[in-house]
Amino acid sequence: MPLVTSKEMFAKAYGNYAVGAFNVNNMEIIQGIVDAAKEEQAPLILQVSAGARKYAKHVYLMKLVEAAIEDSGLPIVLHLDHGEDFEICKSCIDGGFTSVMIDGSKLPFEENIALTKKVVEYAHAHGVVVEAELGRLAGVEDAVKVSARDATYTDPAQAAEFVEKTGVDSLAIAIGTSHGAYKFKGEPKLDFERLEKIASLLPGFPLVLHGASTVLPEFVDKCNQYGGKIEGAQGVPEDMLLKAGKMGVCKINIDTDLRLAMTASVREYLYNNPSDFDPRQYLKPAREAIKNMVKHKIKNVLNCSNGL
Repeated sequence: MPLVTSKEMFAKAYGNYAVGAFNVNNMEIIQGIVDAAKEEQAPLILQVSAGARKYAKHVYLMKLVEAAIEDSGLPIVLHLDHGEDFEICKSCIDGGFTSVMIDGSKLPFEENIALTKKVVEYAHAHGVVVEAELGRLAGVEDAVKVSARDATYTDPAQAAEFVEKTGVDSLAIAIGTSHGAYKFKGEPKLDFERLEKIASLLPGFPLVLHGASTVLPEFVDKCNQYGGKIEGAQGVPEDMLLKAGKMGVCKINIDTDLRLAMTASVREYLYNNPSDFDPRQYLKPAREAIKNMVKHKIKNVLNCSNGL
């Protein structure tokens, strides 16, 4: 089975559940995610940031994803996360990705439209779908760094105009999530009234939430127990993400929780086995930790088990 686009996935998901988009960097992360999706028979998006692509190299990631498809038989979308310009989007399209994100959210509205439209025209000519972003999430993830002062929520009227003028296939919106582990100060809150308004102006159109890790306490606590200093981290409550998945959000991005699950497992193993220097011994339980965490997300956050 070849790589697929997200069009059919999102059409099936709309109003019912969300598809998990998991950031990948190496073999063990891919294996853990794919094994979880296979067991749950869940739709799956594997996404690669520019930083991950630089770290692992495009060709290696492509071969790992091809192996995942061959091994699992799952329909998988390969997505570029936060492409900052036309050139990186074009490179990923030409290199076999089936979905790309062009992130022009830092640009003035009309410039974001022009850049997104350029990417859409090239991508659609090559059978690839495009995600864009309107509004800016605070936080830090790889090369994405936005201060709370510079963060802005998505304007519903602008969202409708943006989609009409660009022909984009999905839209990442800002309603209160943020990148990284430190998402809220005080009580967590998402602007569901804003989400409802955007969805009403774009009926049936797939929306996307970035910065949507729940920052599971078990992994934060374990990281801290075995030498970490992660204090005050607070993610998006699971019930809020479940609600968003029934209001037009078809794609939920998860990265921080993957990092925490893997790091907590590696730290625990090396703390208890300080003389061991075989990477297979600490990466095997790390892979299992990712698998179990992703299964939890699929069942309890995304609600997309048996969604194939």
